[in-house]
Amino acid sequence: MGLVLLLTFVWTGHGLGATGATTRFSAWLGTLMAPAATAANQYLGPMVEGGHPLSSWISWQVLGVALGALVSAFWAGRLRVQWDGENSVGRGRRILTALTGGVLAGFGARVAAGCTSGLGLSGAATLSIAAFVFLAVFFVAGLVVTRVLRGV
Repeated sequence: MGLVLLLTFVWTGHGLGATGATTRFSAWLGTLMAPAATAANQYLGPMVEGGHPLSSWISWQVLGVALGALVSAFWAGRLRVQWDGENSVGRGRRILTALTGGVLAGFGARVAAGCTSGLGLSGAATLSIAAFVFLAVFFVAGLVVTRVLRGV
């Protein structure tokens, strides 16, 4: 992983991350539904000024990871749809808690200006204080929420 991170810094000038792609996807959807409002938005506006928001390297990185995983699973004969945790908490509750957790983690990642991979790997590699604070808070919050939800 360290070698991949080093090569990413050398080739692209950026570290690894993923949430920037979802933000750019949101900007693209905004240009389709409300172009004037998206362009005027302080957060999404700069992403649409420079052309198509999905033309960024991070959008292609996330798309490549997803497609690569799909093709790899297909070739290995391990491609299937399954609901993890369904037997212990039920399908409806599992979907709701996973969706809620994902939305909260995504919101936190945007507030922190990076996701766990972006801050945890790239930020820690550059010795960013914000990265270490984010990682500590992320793990502590995960432990607390797990104890509250599971009563452990």
